[in-house]
Amino acid sequence: MPAISLSALRSRRFPVGVLSLAFIALGAVTLGMLAFRDRLDKGHVALIYLLVVLGASARGGRSVGLPVSVTAFLLFNWLFLAPYYTLVIADPLDWLVLLTFLLTSVVAAELLDRQRRQAEAARARAGELDRLATLGAETLDAARAEQALSAIGDVIRQTVGVDRCELFVWERDRGELRRIAVSDAEGAAEPTRADTTELLKYVASKAVRLTEREDGTVHVAEASMDEEPSVDQTGRAFAIALSARGETVGALRVSGRRAFALSSDQWRVLTALAYYAALAMYRLRLEHAEETTEALRRADRLKDALLASVSHDLRTPLTTIKGIAHEIVSEGHARAGVIEEEADRLSKLVDGLLEMSQLDAGAVSVNPEFNTVDDLVGAALQRAETVLRGHPIETRIADDEMIVGRFDFSHALRIVVNLLENAAKYSPPDAPITLTAERRNGRVELAVSDRGPGVPPSERERIFEPFYRLPGGRPDVRGAGLGLSIARRLALVQGGDVTATDRDGGGSVFVLSLPAVEPPPE
Repeated sequence: MPAISLSALRSRRFPVGVLSLAFIALGAVTLGMLAFRDRLDKGHVALIYLLVVLGASARGGRSVGLPVSVTAFLLFNWLFLAPYYTLVIADPLDWLVLLTFLLTSVVAAELLDRQRRQAEAARARAGELDRLATLGAETLDAARAEQALSAIGDVIRQTVGVDRCELFVWERDRGELRRIAVSDAEGAAEPTRADTTELLKYVASKAVRLTEREDGTVHVAEASMDEEPSVDQTGRAFAIALSARGETVGALRVSGRRAFALSSDQWRVLTALAYYAALAMYRLRLEHAEETTEALRRADRLKDALLASVSHDLRTPLTTIKGIAHEIVSEGHARAGVIEEEADRLSKLVDGLLEMSQLDAGAVSVNPEFNTVDDLVGAALQRAETVLRGHPIETRIADDEMIVGRFDFSHALRIVVNLLENAAKYSPPDAPITLTAERRNGRVELAVSDRGPGVPPSERERIFEPFYRLPGGRPDVRGAGLGLSIARRLALVQGGDVTATDRDGGGSVFVLSLPAVEPPPE
């Protein structure tokens, strides 16, 4: 069954052809009854005329049934009630017959018209359901959201009965509205004017409904799409915001060559179809996010592979450069010591890059064992002795009992050394650095405190990102920004963590937390 547009039902023309046929039938019946007027009873005439009225009402509705009823009433009086060929009624009881006929004809015409309208509305709604079912199937079958939006635009234009339907995606982060689909009755996709685009941006940003009137003025409705506009509201275009999952995702605009009004039925259909469009736009946003995420994953894997390859390939030439520089220094060329120092710095950077790539790839082996904090602190101070020169070291370890943890000694040593080196970089010359250790809540906590510039609360997580440096940091601080990132990742792989807090009186405190081993009961 073909779908019937509700706009077509609202705008159907007066059935002149049906009315003409009804009057022809009325005339033919009248001529036939005149030939047997003397033999016909008043009831026969009323029934025959009533059949004509019912047929006319069933075919053309109330607009045809009522004129035929009135004409039959006059013909009944004029030709079949004495005295003939006048509107005078001799017998008062004939008034009862005549008025009963007229009332029955009018009521029958009204009931048939109402039934006819209900049948047409039912067919129209069945057509709408067919379109919605087709739209749902096309939307589900579409490979991409753009294809689904094109199909939705066509269905909206055809179902609502407008000349054009445009769908726009709202890119909130950029504050832009991008047209994603257009359906035009003549297939001419004209460009959207700049002023129209600005209006649609307002619709999407404020989540309102807008009417562009024929005189150029604009009417904005704060009401939701569930509320119908006033009956007298007409315009050359209507625009609504599209929302899905509680979020505005775009805008929809329907327009015509001339001003038009949308009936309540059309608004209801437009609302239902607009939600399909909103869901498709939400799906489009998810597709773009997934594509962006996948691109970032590929770039990250490529970066890790590149870092691992470059780091591995750089180690051999750096070792060679350092060896030759050391020989030149031993021959009395002091300036060659700069080459050796820079080679050491580059070698350390390469080692950090290689270690970072191994951590990202999950290729770092962890061997947790029972170790004492005293051994860890002693080894860390010895390893960091060179970088700690010029900074007094204060070490405080709880001495009421031996602190034992279960961790990988080499990884934990690397973490503590990195924290000490970081403290030495940012502390002023001769400023003390404090290293404390204690057992707390089933964890071993080693804290490295410095008197540096401190870390703002908003940056305390970002400083653990690779290559990140605090804005406005000291320009003389050298390094690639890998130490803290490596420290936290090495802690995480063995069930620990590294956090940063403020130090009383200025500076920062970096705390390494590792699993502790509870002492045996006495």
